[in-house]
Amino acid sequence: MNQTEKNWTIITLASVPLIMTLGNSMLIPILPLMEKQLHISKFQSSLIITVYSVVAIFLIPIAGFLSDRYGRKKVIIPALIVTGIGGFIAGIASWKLSEPFVLILVGRILQGIGAAGAMPIVFPLIGDIFPRDEEASATLGTIETSNIVGKVLSPILGSLLAAVIWFLPFFSIPLFSLISLLMIIFLIKKEQTEDEPISLATYKKMIKDVYAEHRRWLMAVFFIGAILMFILFGFLFYLSTVLEEKFNFEGVVKGLLLAIPLLSLAIAAYVTGKLIKDDLRVMKWISFVGIVITGSSVLGLSFVERPLLLLVVFLFTGLGIGISLPSLDALLTNSLSKDVRGIVTSIYSAMRFIGVAAGPPVVAVLMKHDLFWMISLFALLALGGSILVFKQIQPS
Repeated sequence: MNQTEKNWTIITLASVPLIMTLGNSMLIPILPLMEKQLHISKFQSSLIITVYSVVAIFLIPIAGFLSDRYGRKKVIIPALIVTGIGGFIAGIASWKLSEPFVLILVGRILQGIGAAGAMPIVFPLIGDIFPRDEEASATLGTIETSNIVGKVLSPILGSLLAAVIWFLPFFSIPLFSLISLLMIIFLIKKEQTEDEPISLATYKKMIKDVYAEHRRWLMAVFFIGAILMFILFGFLFYLSTVLEEKFNFEGVVKGLLLAIPLLSLAIAAYVTGKLIKDDLRVMKWISFVGIVITGSSVLGLSFVERPLLLLVVFLFTGLGIGISLPSLDALLTNSLSKDVRGIVTSIYSAMRFIGVAAGPPVVAVLMKHDLFWMISLFALLALGGSILVFKQIQPS
């Protein structure tokens, strides 16, 4: 593979998490607007984010198994199609129905089904295409950056589209999915698959053996991924709500403000992906430092009243999360054989989706009470994550 082909391959792979992130995070800044348009509660609006993730949680491991058995592209391609259909259904319901909330949730469920078979499969596909650990680690950093760039663009793009028509973000999903679909079909050529599909019994034994050998650090990585996503999406939900309801920032202005701290995630993820290379010990300690930064910055919420300071707190929170995620991704991809890489990284992705699903509704409930409880929960989760890294991840 020459350098030009390699660059296009990386861009194509990066398009999948970018689009899946846009499809979810783009809605966060316009949830208050949806509450007004649909006449729903804050908790109901959080379900628009949550149902997408809940469905993905259960289907991601199945998608991982299918990708290991039949090939990555054979899972990613139909997943992107289903994602586009889900966005179209949610858009049509919002446009044509007087009470579209239930059908919007149906569309979001379909998007979640598509997400289960798309973004998580990219991680093992990178390991297949780039067998050298150092090359794979750098690519994983780029992919994680793409994921986070999606989060940076999401509030801006979502606010811009909603400023035209409030439900236009739903209709953007089919278009984005189509672009990524065509790129996957025509630009991803190399795919290493077994000559004969592994039997289910053999596959179960392989998973059991991997779990027996690596259980300690695998479970730690799974839980840390969930913790970081819980803090990120819970904080995003909180920040989006507070900027509008307390400080009166709306529309594109609010989107731009949300994008500023998210940019720190993208930069941190990109730089970290370049630095970690294939050193497992470096990955462990970078993850530890990132989680400590996340937990420490969350405590700063207790002392801020102005929107600028709130954004600074989130900037450091994002920095910590952006440092941690590429290292966790690389720990999995570089430590596991290709045969089980798909299912294990899919379980990891499912755990991350648990955090995405739980963050907004939990924060919606906690926001009805004293801010102390939300801050305490975030800080305790970060503390737990740092202990897991320190005690359970012991690279050989």
